[in-house]
Amino acid sequence: MTHMGIVSTGTWFPETYITAAEIAEKSGMPEWVVREKLGIERKHVADPEVHPNDMAVNAAQKAIDKAGIDPMEIDVVLCTTEEWREHLLWTTAIDLGYRVGAKNAWGLDIHTRCATTVAALKLARSLMADDPSVNTVLIGGGYAISHFIDLTDVNTSFLFNIGAGAGAMIVKRDWPENRVLGNHLIADGVMSRHVIVPASGTVQPPTDEAVRAGGFKFRLVEPESMKTRLGEVSISNWLKCVDVALEKSGNKSDGTPYTRDDIDFFNMSLVKPSAHREMLDHLGLSEEQSVYISDIGHIGEQDAIINIEKGIEQGRLKPGDTMAIIAAGIGYVWAGAIVQWGPAK
Repeated sequence: MTHMGIVSTGTWFPETYITAAEIAEKSGMPEWVVREKLGIERKHVADPEVHPNDMAVNAAQKAIDKAGIDPMEIDVVLCTTEEWREHLLWTTAIDLGYRVGAKNAWGLDIHTRCATTVAALKLARSLMADDPSVNTVLIGGGYAISHFIDLTDVNTSFLFNIGAGAGAMIVKRDWPENRVLGNHLIADGVMSRHVIVPASGTVQPPTDEAVRAGGFKFRLVEPESMKTRLGEVSISNWLKCVDVALEKSGNKSDGTPYTRDDIDFFNMSLVKPSAHREMLDHLGLSEEQSVYISDIGHIGEQDAIINIEKGIEQGRLKPGDTMAIIAAGIGYVWAGAIVQWGPAK
C-alpha cells in the first residue's frame, strides 16, 4: 500500500445565505418541515460577485498556509470545482494551481458530483503509487450549485439544502498523520438521467426562451422511478462502500482487520436528518460521533472537508480516531473512505 496522509484542510464560504424561514416562504412548505425534515437551519448561497474557482483559491490558500508548505512543492492539482464555473471548456485546475503559486504542478479537473472528494483521494494515492515523483497533491474546488435550485419545485426538495462554498486539502506521500487507508465507489447508471438541468448542453442549449421556461434549473425527470430506486439501494450501497473501504484498509497495528466497530467518527455528506440517523444506527454510532452542518448547507463534495474541520472544532474528531467518510453524487455514485486520524499507528 502506498501511504498517503492529509496534511491540512481549508474552507471558505460566501457571506450570502438564506434561512429556513425564507426557504419555507419561497417553497410553500411549513418552516418546521424545512428545519426538521430537510435539516436546514440556513445555508450559504452563491454570491454573484465571487465566482466558483475564486472560492476554490480562497480555500486552497488556507490549506497551503496551514500546511506551512511552499506551493512550489505541489506536484498535482486535482480540482473539484463544479461544472458551473467561470467558463465552459476551461481547465479550472490549471487556473487554481497558478493562482495559489503551484507553478510546478500539472492539473486535472475531476467530477463525480458530491462523491468527488472521495474519488480525488483515491486518485491522488493512485498517482503516487504510479509515479514516485508525485509527493504532494492539492485537492480542492468551489461550489455554486445553489444557482440551480428552484425552491418552487417540490419534486426537487431533496436538493433544497444545496448551498455554496469551497474546500481544499493538501495530501502528501508518507505523511505520518491522518492516513488515508482504503476507499471504494459504486455507480448505478439506471438513474444517470433522472436529475438534470434540461437546458444546459448539446441536447437543449440554454436559450433565453428555455431559461425563462425554467429549463436552466435542476429538474427530476422521473420522480417516482428515482425515489423508488434510491429507496432500494442507497443505504445498502453506502454500507457496502464502508465495508469494502474497511477491507481495503489493511490490518490494524495488532494484526486484526478493520471493522465497523473501529469507526469512531462518521463524516457523511449532508442528507436529510432521518437518513443521517439511519446510517448512524446501522453503524452502531451516536450523533455525538458525527457532525451535521444544518447551518452551512450541502456544499457538494466539499462536505467531506467541512465535516473534518467541524469535527475538530466541536471536539468530535480526535487524534487516534478512525474516520469513515461517505458521500453520494447524482448519477448515481456512492463513495466511502477510511482515514486514521492523528499519528500513524
